[in-house]
Amino acid sequence: MPEVPYDELRWEVVFGAAVQIGRELGGRGRVLSRVLLDFPAAHGPLAPDLAVVAVGAAHNARGRYAAADVEAVLEVTHPGRDHTWARACAESGVPLYVVVDPAAAACTVHTAPAPGGVYREAERVPFGNDLFLSLGGRTVVLRTDEFPTRGTA
Repeated sequence: MPEVPYDELRWEVVFGAAVQIGRELGGRGRVLSRVLLDFPAAHGPLAPDLAVVAVGAAHNARGRYAAADVEAVLEVTHPGRDHTWARACAESGVPLYVVVDPAAAACTVHTAPAPGGVYREAERVPFGNDLFLSLGGRTVVLRTDEFPTRGTA
């Protein structure tokens, strides 16, 4: 069976997660994809695969959301990608950073950002298990049973 292209896997995960998270939020926050966010720790804007922005967040003077407005970032891994995203999110104080890895058929949920660009806690969750994401005082459930792997789509 031919390998499924990375972009196809990534967008299937991103769109599926966006729909689920948006439904769970019920208007209490926004789900954005590939929108520029100001992350001072990244020395410039970042455009994550998926970001959850807090209720009441407003664009800054540059037309972007600030890192302080971001409740979560979700990124789909790509072979050879470095850890710049995790470091920038942790240094900028993003409380929740989720890495979806279709090759390993697992997600890693990072919490408790610390100075120095690290998250103090990480939980690895295999596809097929629900992710329980704490977003702004509420828990959002993200089902992973339909996330594609490198051999499916």
